[in-house]
Amino acid sequence: MPNTIPLMVVKMRVKRARELGLDYKAYAAIRQATGRDILALLFSNNALRVVRADAPQMPVRQAEVLNAVQGAQKLALVHRPLDPAVIGAANPVLDFAGAAPTFTDSWSDMRDHLAGAVQGRKLVGDQVLIIGDTAMERDWSAASRAAGYLEAGRYFGAGA
Repeated sequence: MPNTIPLMVVKMRVKRARELGLDYKAYAAIRQATGRDILALLFSNNALRVVRADAPQMPVRQAEVLNAVQGAQKLALVHRPLDPAVIGAANPVLDFAGAAPTFTDSWSDMRDHLAGAVQGRKLVGDQVLIIGDTAMERDWSAASRAAGYLEAGRYFGAGA
């Protein structure tokens, strides 16, 4: 087996990374680890900078980045006391908004909750990239056997 990837494959992957809003290095690492393409981006409300019930709309920067995503579902899991229906209605760029696992959930409850959200969208865990902002959200990646985890600052850029 050759150690290099054909140029045409690299070009296709660079294009796909751009469609997902990812840098090539992150996309290539995920692709190499899972062997699959990313079909969904799963954001926490923290990653989207939606943290107050009286301000359910994400900032313009986050909305612009998500609006540019092509060929992938844009999902959000919302921590209490925020209402997923309100967040979904205020942010039409999202394809789905649901309740996040609670801080008191056991590992197996968190795993089952995340699996329900992912499988409910007709996806498999390793087709989903989780983008979050806290250590608990990083744990979602392992619990759901996701493609990986990316910090919100890296995905949205510095200062986002």
